[in-house]
Amino acid sequence: MGWRDLLQAEGETIVAPWVGGSSITLASRRWRLVAPPADPGWYRFAVRGRDVSVEAPAEPDFDVFVTVRVGHLVGDRLVPDETVAHADPVLIATSGSRVHLLPPGLDRFARISAGRVVPDGRWFFKEEEFPLGPEDEVLTAWQDELPSTSHIRGVPPALDAAFRLERWRREEAARRRAELEAARRREELARTLGDGAGRRVIAAQDFEAAARAALAVGGARLLEHRASVNAGEMVVRFRLDDMRFECTCDARTLRIIDAGVCLVDHETDERGDTYFTLESLPGVIRQAEEEGVLVVFRHV
Repeated sequence: MGWRDLLQAEGETIVAPWVGGSSITLASRRWRLVAPPADPGWYRFAVRGRDVSVEAPAEPDFDVFVTVRVGHLVGDRLVPDETVAHADPVLIATSGSRVHLLPPGLDRFARISAGRVVPDGRWFFKEEEFPLGPEDEVLTAWQDELPSTSHIRGVPPALDAAFRLERWRREEAARRRAELEAARRREELARTLGDGAGRRVIAAQDFEAAARAALAVGGARLLEHRASVNAGEMVVRFRLDDMRFECTCDARTLRIIDAGVCLVDHETDERGDTYFTLESLPGVIRQAEEEGVLVVFRHV
């Protein structure tokens, strides 16, 4: 580019795509954008020295493209015709082949062309191209969740890669939905386990989660649990202040049946085990230890 190329013509305008940013670049020229448009699209810009300003929306001018590529569309990614056989779909998904300014209503696996206004820049939609032939069969295979396109004749490597990329996207979406659902369930469980009544509701479905949360209230940590020889009872082992204890509780109410430590009122000989729950038992044990009267019956 010489110095004559930098001279501004009277009333000069340019037509260019804009999808964000504070500058407009065409080929080897770049201008500062005074004020961005409201929405992405093609615009006519008025040139004033090194600045441009939006005049009005414009019809696309594909003559500004310095590179054009044809391929199949997956979401907003272009799988170009020159894609080699067995190309990695994840690599395609993370490559710089995102296409901007796509019109609505394009079919899955549509064959399109896209161009760049600068080398190594963004890709912009140009137009829909004629299909190669097997696109409908490939779409049917995707809808039927088939593992491959090997049963379809004449599928080029790019279309096969597009199919595998679309399968990968669907599997990733399912995985993310499962993760979000699991996270939602964990949040609901955490809220429920934070309440005594909620812990007892959970105990009927997930005793371990309920017991772990109940013991944590008293500062203890669940080590393990197992079903007792008596129906409806659970044997629970837990750690408290570097000591291990074992008790038996009701599997649904979490009420202590056998505390594993001495909870006898020596004046009345009344056992106090059933007065406590998995939440309150650790506090009783800690108090007995502090007073020097802790007697452990069930040693772990």
